[in-house]
Amino acid sequence: MVDSYVFRFMREEDIDQVLEVEHASFTTPWSREAFFNEIHNNKFAVYIVLEENEKIVGYCGTWIVIDEAHVTNIAIRPEYRGKKLGEALLSKLISTTREMGARSMTLEVRVTNHVAQSLYRKFGFQNGGIRKNYYSDNQEDALIMWVNL
Repeated sequence: MVDSYVFRFMREEDIDQVLEVEHASFTTPWSREAFFNEIHNNKFAVYIVLEENEKIVGYCGTWIVIDEAHVTNIAIRPEYRGKKLGEALLSKLISTTREMGARSMTLEVRVTNHVAQSLYRKFGFQNGGIRKNYYSDNQEDALIMWVNL
């Protein structure tokens, strides 16, 4: 099933499709300018897209600082969820960051997002703390999760 999908690094021409995924996935989506800046101006940023027949169905990003990868976002189009694509995308992100020298990975996830937390735990992520009022849309807390790569 995942064999028909292609992973590759995000390019500027992907931003329109990535924004579609972003808007369908998050209540406070990133802007075009934010993605443009990540691709062109952030030397720490690594973004991967997952596509099927040239349609971007998911993407993820991280910042690698020294030997630590901080996941910025991971999303799959709603109509493609439930097919283990998020798992495949996270696996690809982990292997890519490991190849680039990362030895640990961290992320924040909404305390109510149990589906995502379950995915992260499959990869060995453990709870590391709480960021109070982290999300600007509703001041929900974020659970900080960590894993050694």
